[in-house]
Amino acid sequence: MNSPGALRGRSALVTGASRGIGRAVAGALASAGARVFLLARSAGTLEQLAAELGDGAVAVPCDVTDATALGRAMTAVLTAADGAVDILVNNAGVFPLAPVAETSPASFEQTLQANLAAPFRVLHAVLPGMRARQRGHVVTIGSVADRRIFGGNGAYSASKFGARALHEVLREECAGTGVRTSLVSPAATDTPIWDPVDPDNTPGFPPRASMLRAEDVADAVLWAVTRPAHVNVDELRISRA
Repeated sequence: MNSPGALRGRSALVTGASRGIGRAVAGALASAGARVFLLARSAGTLEQLAAELGDGAVAVPCDVTDATALGRAMTAVLTAADGAVDILVNNAGVFPLAPVAETSPASFEQTLQANLAAPFRVLHAVLPGMRARQRGHVVTIGSVADRRIFGGNGAYSASKFGARALHEVLREECAGTGVRTSLVSPAATDTPIWDPVDPDNTPGFPPRASMLRAEDVADAVLWAVTRPAHVNVDELRISRA
């Protein structure tokens, strides 16, 4: 079991922190003593969450698909953290569903922006500091769709396969540097991202009662980042028993 103070003195940045998996991960890291920077679009929700988490949690409202706004947000985070983000959890993303023939180029590009380009920009901002300190942990929240193909997932799968590839390259490049990298790939997880789909009443989707919970994924992230410094958790695949 992880000590409540296992991450005391460490800073963490969680994207998509206002709801679902991101919110659960932020809570888990804060409960272990980390100072958590919360990045998402919902300013009011983030402020409330920061107040609930305490211990210096900081709300950083930002639309990750806006490169200029994201750049400002990352400057603010790095300044407040004295340049030292110890844990990055790249979680923010979108989940559009449509056959390829019905996916507009604009929708495809927007998905890649949210699920692949934005995580890269966040990583690009914090990685130099991690490498300079020879310490840090990058966690990518993947999906079963980062390795398994489903119809109607053209944009989403392309972005998640890309995120997996980025993780694998990063793991290769960071080996032996002190910077650890983990891909956490959960099966379907009951979060608000499913609301537009209504899986309980849509054929072909698992009912929400049979899905993982956001807290299950958060527990996996916390476990990965609290392993001894010489242990790298390359990948965790999580499914409902």
